[in-house]
Amino acid sequence: MVCRATKLVFFIIMFWHTRILAFSTRAAFSGKNLLIRQLSSSRSIDGRIKFVHRQAAALSATTDDSDGSSNDTNNEPASSSNISNRDDQLVSALSGNGHLKVTACTIRNLVNDVMIQQCLTATPADALARSMASCLLLSNGMQEEQTFQLTLDCDGPIRTVVCIATGAGTVRGYVGNPQLTNMHISEALGTKGRVQVVKMHPEWPRPYNGITAMEHGDVDRDIGIYLAESEQRSCALAASSVYKGILCTAAGAYLVEQLPGCTDETTSTVEANLAQLVKDASDSNSGKEAPLPAGLLEQGCTPYNICERILQGLDMQIQTTTTPKLECHCSEDRLFRAVRLLPRSEVDAILREEKCIEARCDFCGKVYRMDAEQVNAKLDAATGDPSKDEDFYESNQ
Repeated sequence: MVCRATKLVFFIIMFWHTRILAFSTRAAFSGKNLLIRQLSSSRSIDGRIKFVHRQAAALSATTDDSDGSSNDTNNEPASSSNISNRDDQLVSALSGNGHLKVTACTIRNLVNDVMIQQCLTATPADALARSMASCLLLSNGMQEEQTFQLTLDCDGPIRTVVCIATGAGTVRGYVGNPQLTNMHISEALGTKGRVQVVKMHPEWPRPYNGITAMEHGDVDRDIGIYLAESEQRSCALAASSVYKGILCTAAGAYLVEQLPGCTDETTSTVEANLAQLVKDASDSNSGKEAPLPAGLLEQGCTPYNICERILQGLDMQIQTTTTPKLECHCSEDRLFRAVRLLPRSEVDAILREEKCIEARCDFCGKVYRMDAEQVNAKLDAATGDPSKDEDFYESNQ
C-alpha cells in the first residue's frame, strides 16, 4: 500500500513535471490556440506511406531546420559506422532539390534501458518506444533548449503516454500502466483519447500547443493526423518496435516532410519509394506484413539506408547524424521543492505518521527518500519562493 507521503509528494512532483502541459491546456481551451479539426479525408489516409495533408506548391514554412541545432553535419555514409544498428542513431537528410526532409532513427538500446528502469512489459514498451521515436524525429532541427512534449490521453487501459524530447537529441517518457498483459497497441491505447503537443523554449513568453482527437490508437498515425490537422504540415510518419519476450530487438521511426516549394513530381516519386519500402519489408518477412520501420531495422537496415531508400532518385544529401540519449532531470532538490509547496503543518503530519517522505520518478524509476531530520533541517534553512524558478535555482547554486 502506497504511503500517504508518497501519494502527496508524487502528485506534486508530477504537477511540476507537467506544469507546462497544464498551462498550455488551459490556454488551448481559452479558444486562442485550440486547433482540433475533424477532417475526414485526412483520417482515411495511411499516414505511414502517404502524405496526410496535401499542400500547394507555395507552402508557408512550419518548421525551422536552420542552424539552431547543435548537431554536427556529417556527409559520410552513416551506415558504415552502425552495422546491424548496434548503436542508437538518428539521421536527417534532404532531397537534392530541397523539396523534402527525411529523418529516421533506431532506438533499440534506449528502449531496453527504459524497460529496465520502469519494469515495462512489451505492450506499454511498444507504445512508449513509438512515442519517443516520434518525438525525437519531430524535435530534430530545434534549438538545444527547445522541448517537444507529446501527451496521449487514452481511454484504453494504458491510460496515458508522456514523452519529452529536446533539440539536443535527449528524450524521456513514461506510461500510465507499465504492467499491461500482451494485447494489440490499439486496444491498450483506445481510440477515443486525444493527442496533445506542447513546444516550449525558455525565452518564449508562452508555449505553443495543439490538440487533436485520437483515431487509430497506434501512435504514429495519430501523430500524423495531428501534424496535418493542427500544424498543417504535410508529413508521412511511421514508428514501431519488435519484441522477443522482455527484449526489444528493434525500435525506430521515419518522418518524411514536404518543404516549401515541393512539386507534385517529387511527391509522387517519394510516395512510390515508400510503397516499395513496404514491399521490401513484407518480402523480408516471408510475405507477411511487417511493422514499419522496425521490420527493416531488425533485418539490419540502418537509418541511413532508410533515408537512402525513401529519397531514391532525389539526390539525397545527409544533414545530421546524432546519438539519441535518455536524460531525466529528477533530483532530491526537486523533491524538496515539491515538499516546500505543502503547508508546513501538512508536512509535519506526514512525518509524524510515516517518519519519512519518499517518491519515485516516473521517467527513470529512481526512488528518493528523505527522513524527518533531513526534511526539518532543510525546511528551517530554506529561503525564497519554491513556486518561482528563479528563487529555486538561486537557492540551490
